[in-house]
This record gives sequence, structure tokens and C-alpha cells, in this order.
Amino acid sequence: MASQGTWQDGWVTDPGEGDGKQRRVRPATAPRVRMSAAQRREQLIAIGRQLFAERGYDATSVEEVASRAKVSKPVVYEHFGGKEGLYAVVVDREVRALLDRITTALTAGHPRELLEQAALALLDYIEDEPHGFRVLARESPVLSPAGTFSSVMNDVAHQVEHILGAEFKSRGLDPKFAELYSQALVGMVALVGQWWREARKPKKEMVAAHLVNLAWNGLSNLEAKPTLITRKTR
Repeated sequence: MASQGTWQDGWVTDPGEGDGKQRRVRPATAPRVRMSAAQRREQLIAIGRQLFAERGYDATSVEEVASRAKVSKPVVYEHFGGKEGLYAVVVDREVRALLDRITTALTAGHPRELLEQAALALLDYIEDEPHGFRVLARESPVLSPAGTFSSVMNDVAHQVEHILGAEFKSRGLDPKFAELYSQALVGMVALVGQWWREARKPKKEMVAAHLVNLAWNGLSNLEAKPTLITRKTR
């Protein structure tokens, strides 16, 4: 009766055919399960998202996407038509994810609470989805159906504009300038968010608190007709 082989480090030691020599052979592996078209598409999107975040659009190639997915280049072309198509899908998803996150967060009625919610929603996204934010924050050479990071911020600014417009009216301020102030507020949060992505300190909640401190205390003391000290306004 032949001796049984022993398992070690993923190999089977085979005592051989009674000749006293031991041979190491790799055991048979289970056959690879073939991905469905939908699963393959999701895999390619995830790989593309990571590569675009790490290297940017220009430095990413279809060859590398295919290599990481262990498929041939034609598979990538079949799903997306090329690198531009894959990039557009990745950006479109991230734009929608960020906009949904911020829109969902804006539930409070008080303007100060809304500022906190918007700031925290953006910082949460940066923390939870670093690859996604890197893709959005980079200059986009390809027009995505949903736009870019700046288009998301513009959408958020429009929502803030309506809130500020009502607040300005209640304070006797001119509501036509609500758009200007909403762009300033959202732009401030967005730029600080990009800085914090790399710095990662102070803590997220502290960053949001200081943003709201600057924005809210500034809004609380707005002049009805501001003027410049160094140059006369026309």
C-alpha cells in the first residue's frame, strides 16, 4: 500500500513509487469561477477608480487596467469603449455619490446647523472614499455626464443659495447677493477639504468646527452695504 503524502506550505510531499525519493507536487486547485458580465464590469470600474486616483488619467493605460483584472484589453474595450469611457463612468459615480451624501446630510433648518452638516458631509466623504475624492479633485480631461468636483460644489452652492436668500430677507439684507455668498462658503469648505485630504490634522470634527466658526461668525456680522477701505466701490 502506497504511503500517504503530507501537506506543507501549500504543497503535497509525495513519497513516490517506493523508490525512496520524495517529490513535492502542487495539489490540484479548484477551477476558477467565471465572472458574469456585470461582475466583470464592476471589477474593472473598481480597478480603474484606484488607478485614476493613484496616477491620474494620462498616466493610466488600458493595458494596466486589463493586467490587474487578469483579462485581455478587448474585454475593457467591450465594456467601456476605451479609457475615456471607463474614466467617465468612474467620475460619474463619484459625483453622484458625493452629491447624494451632501444632499442627504442637509436636514437641519437652522443655517448654522446646515453649515456643519455640509462641512462634515464633505470631510466624511474625503475620509471614507480617498480614492474617489482624488479622482474628483484632479483636473478632468474628459467630460463626464455628471460633471466634475466643481460641478458638485456648484450644485451644493445652489442649495445653500436658497437657504441664504431666505436668511438675508429676514435680516433686511439684499437677497440678490445670496449666490455670491453661497459660492464663497462652499468654495471655502471645498478648498479646506482638499488641504485636509493630505494634512489629515487636526481631527475632522475640529476642522468642521473652525470652518463653521469662520463662516457663521462672518455671516452673523454682515454689513448691509459693505465697502472697501483701500479702493472705492463703483
